[in-house]
Order: sequence, then structure tokens, then C-alpha cells
Amino acid sequence: MTRFAVGLTGGIGSGKTTIANWFADQGATLIDTDLIAHSLTRPGGLAMDAVRQQFGSAFVDADGAMDRAKMRELVFQRPEARQQLQAILHPLIRSECEREALAATGAYVIFVVPLLVESGGWRERVNRILVVDCPETLQQQRVMQRNGFSREQVEAIMATQARRTERLAVADDVVVNDVPLTENLPLLTKLHQHYLALSQTNV
Repeated sequence: MTRFAVGLTGGIGSGKTTIANWFADQGATLIDTDLIAHSLTRPGGLAMDAVRQQFGSAFVDADGAMDRAKMRELVFQRPEARQQLQAILHPLIRSECEREALAATGAYVIFVVPLLVESGGWRERVNRILVVDCPETLQQQRVMQRNGFSREQVEAIMATQARRTERLAVADDVVVNDVPLTENLPLLTKLHQHYLALSQTNV
């Protein structure tokens, strides 16, 4: 990928969206793989024929979208089902990411990839990896408040994601997001200026 790009990742409840949106406000183009996945599995989405063929009509809701609640339950119970779903979605997500990156008009591109470590291949596709980090107890609190999940549900989700140490091991840059956004503004501004400078040398 010739355009300067950052891969932004972090565990559930780390505050990825808040940090990513700040960069967007500064002029970066965001490409969110979660939003792409939702688009692929909505009614008429490019992945729906394959989802229906692989998992059956029980996993398609009345509107023709993937039944996310049923699929979430299935992939937690059966790791092979997660792999099957990823085999359908990941190539389509990659193609759409490349298409959106080519059309991007921002100063640089930020790919928001919750499963950057887990899905593999991103190190070769981005120039920098930015990890949004926070203590796991804070992740749990945020998701419980935001989604109304029990602690056990949140822990089950976190268990399917890369460990905190694994994310930090691949990071070029880290934002510790356990404080209000205003307290991180000096660091975020420094990173933005750094990315702007790198994007100029990457042209």
C-alpha cells in the first residue's frame, strides 16, 4: 500500500473509537473494519450468500442480515465456526479496505482494526501500528456499562482476543487510554504531527 497508513487497534472497551475519531477530526481518513464487516453482513451484503451456505438460514434474520446474536453465541462455543466465518469475511474486508484506501482524501489513512493481531498480515500493510491500551479491569467496566453485559460475558469476549501483552508487542506507538481525552491531547497531537511528517516522506 503506497499511501501512508496507520493500523489502530486495542481490546474491547479500550476506547479505540474515541481515539480514532480524534484523528479523523484532525484530517485523517478512517477505515473501520468493524463497519465494513457490518456492511458485508447486512441484507444484501456481499458475504450473506456465503454465510447462508456455510451456516444455514437459522443464522439469517427476517430482514436477510446475519443474526449477530446467534453467530456470536456459535463462535464462542465452536472455535472452528469462528475460523469459518473469518474465512468468509477477511478476504472481503481486505478488498474493501484497499478500495477505500485508494479513494481516501485525508492527510493519511487510519485502519481501525480490533483484531489486527489476531487476523495477521497487517504489519506488511501499514507503516505504523498504534495500540490503544488500558487496564483490563477498566475494559471490563466500560463494556459492562456500555453494553449491559455481565462480567462473565465480557471476560468471554476478551478471552477470544489477543492478550494485552501481544498487542503491546507489535506496537510502534501506544496511547494509554485510562484518563479523560483532554489529558491525552499532547500525546495525540504529537502523534498526529509525526504521522503528517511521515506521510509527506511516503509520497
